[in-house]
Amino acid sequence: MSDDEPSGRDEEYLPIAEHGLIGDLRTAALVGTDGRVDWFCAPRFDSPSVFGSLLDARRGGYWEIAPVCQVATRNQFYFPDTNILITRMLTADGIVEIQDFMPVLRDRDPHHRQRLVRRVVNVRGRMRLAARIAPRLNYGRDPHRLEPMPDGVRFVGASLTLWLRSSIALEVDGSDARAEFDLGGGESVLFDLEADTGAGTPDACAVNPAAAEQLFEATVAFWRRWLRQSTYTGRWREMVHRSALTLKLLTHEPSGAVVAAPTLGLPEQVGGARNWDYRYVWIRDAAFSLYALLRLGFTQEAQAFMDWLTGRLREATDGVEGPLRVVYSIDGHADLPEEVLEHWEGYRGSSPVRTGNGASGQRQLDIYGELIDSVYLFDKYGVGISHESWTDLCAVLDWLMEHWDSADESIWETRAGQQHHTYSRLMCWVAVERMIRMARRRGLPGDLGRWTTVRDRIYHQIMARGWDPRARTFVQRLSADPDRPPEDILDASLLLMPMVKFVSPADPRFRSTVDAIAGRLVADSLVFRYDPEQAPDGLDGTEGTFSICSFWWVEALARTGEVEQARLALEKMFTYANHVGLYAEQIGLTGEHLGNFPQAFTHLALISSAINLDRAMG
Repeated sequence: MSDDEPSGRDEEYLPIAEHGLIGDLRTAALVGTDGRVDWFCAPRFDSPSVFGSLLDARRGGYWEIAPVCQVATRNQFYFPDTNILITRMLTADGIVEIQDFMPVLRDRDPHHRQRLVRRVVNVRGRMRLAARIAPRLNYGRDPHRLEPMPDGVRFVGASLTLWLRSSIALEVDGSDARAEFDLGGGESVLFDLEADTGAGTPDACAVNPAAAEQLFEATVAFWRRWLRQSTYTGRWREMVHRSALTLKLLTHEPSGAVVAAPTLGLPEQVGGARNWDYRYVWIRDAAFSLYALLRLGFTQEAQAFMDWLTGRLREATDGVEGPLRVVYSIDGHADLPEEVLEHWEGYRGSSPVRTGNGASGQRQLDIYGELIDSVYLFDKYGVGISHESWTDLCAVLDWLMEHWDSADESIWETRAGQQHHTYSRLMCWVAVERMIRMARRRGLPGDLGRWTTVRDRIYHQIMARGWDPRARTFVQRLSADPDRPPEDILDASLLLMPMVKFVSPADPRFRSTVDAIAGRLVADSLVFRYDPEQAPDGLDGTEGTFSICSFWWVEALARTGEVEQARLALEKMFTYANHVGLYAEQIGLTGEHLGNFPQAFTHLALISSAINLDRAMG
C-alpha cells in the first residue's frame, strides 16, 4: 500500500472532528459521537493506551455503548461551563444520552482515583442498548485476563489493572466484557472504569445512583469554580472559555506541565506518513500556553508551569544542541526515542504510527525567546521570579550569546537539515530583549552592555539578510551573503513580528509581508505555514493549513488596522471548529480536521487573537 492510499476501512473510523474530550488533569479520553471511547491512556497522557481503536479499529481496543436499533441522529455537547461530555442518540424507539466524565480531585492528591464514568440515561421512550468494553493494553501488545467481580469485572494486565463496576450485570466474552439492557423513560445505568493507581480497592457503593449523582455534581462544581477565575468579558466568550477549558484539560496537575495534545499518530494527510506523538511538553507550546492563561487571569496554572520550568532550568546543561531540550516528558525527561508500532495500521491506514518524538534531539533556537518572553510576562503580571530562576536564566542566556548565529530546525521541526531561519533569529532577539527589560525594570544584575550589543546585532542581521528587497517581504531563511538577497520563501511564523514587538504593525516592511502572505499562503481565512515545494522539509506527502497560523493571521490583521477583515477571518475560523468547539492541528482541503486533536497551540492562539481583536474593536 502506498502512502497516498487509505486502508479501505474508512467506515470503521469516525472523522477526527467527530470527538469530544474529557479528562481528569492526569490523562484524557476521546469519545466519539457514536458513543465509543476510542482513545484513552492510563494513568498519564503519555502512558500506553488502554483504548486505541482511533489508530487501529481492529486491534486498538474500545468501549462502546449504543442502542441496538438504528440511530437516526447523534448530537454531542458539553454540559455548560464544564468538561462533562453529553452524547445524545435519537432513534425510532426514543432518546438516550450518555454522560461521560472523569472526576477531578484537587491539591495534587497522591491517592487520586482515576475513573472514567459513563452514565446512560433514557430521556424518552423505551430502548434496548448494548455495551462492550474491550481494552487492549500497552498499545494492544499486552494480553490480559478478565476476572468476574461481584459488581463487575477486573482486567488484569502485566503492568496495569482496570476495575470495571456496573449497576447491571456484565457478561464475560473472551477477554472483553459485554452487556445488553433495556431502559425505560427516566431510567439509567452506570459504568465506572478505574485504573489501579495504588489508591486501594475501589469503593463498591460508587455505582449506586446517589453516588453517581454526587460525583456528577462535584465534577460540575469543580469546572465551574475554575472557570469563574477567567477575566475575559469580550465578544467571543463561549469560544474563548471553551479553549481555556481545553487548555486546562491538557494540564498535568501533579507536575504543572502542559502537553501539546492528548493523542499520537493522527495524520496530517490521510494515508500519509506525517504522524507524530504530541503527548509531551514542548517548551514553545507551553510557553505560549502560559501567556494565554495569564491573559485570562489563571495565575495558579501559570505558577504551576513556572515551577515545572524552573526544574528544567535547574537541570540545564551546556549540551551540543543547547542547555534546554525542545520537548520533554511530563516529568521532565528529554530522552523520547521514536518507536514505530508496526502492528497498528494507523488512522484510516495512515502509517507509521510512532510513539516518542525525534524532535527532542533537534536544535530549535526559537524556544529560548518563547521561554524567556513567557517568564517576562509571568514576572510582570504574576508573582515575580526568584533569584535562583534569574540566575538560571542568565546561564541560559550566556549560552545563547555564543550560539544565536547558528543553523537550526526552528519552529516547524523540519527534517531536511539545519538552516538559518529568520524566525529563530527573531526569537533570539526576543530572548535578549526581554532579559534586558527584566533587568532594568527590577534592577536585576546582568551584563547589559554585552546583551544590548548582541540584541542590536541580531536586529540588523534580520533586517539585512531576512528581508528580500525584490519581493518586499521578510522570508523564511537568511541569505548566506548580506550583499545578496535571500530566497523568496514565505513563512507564516513571521506574522508574529509585531506581536513580539520586533517591528511596529505599521512598519512598511511588515505590511508588505502581510500582503505577500495574503496572496501566497492564505486560502480564505486558512493559512499554510509555508510552501513545501519552495522549501522542502524532508518529509513525504502534503499537509493542511495550520490552525495556529490562521489565528496569527487574525491577530496580524487586527494589529495592522484591518479590523473588519480580522473579524471576518475570526468568525470564519470559528466555523472550522468541531461541534463542541475543538480544533485539530490542521484543516484539510474540504474542511476536515487533520493532525493531533485537540491541539493546545491552536486553542491558545484563538484566545490571543480574540483578546487582541476585542481590544482593536474597542
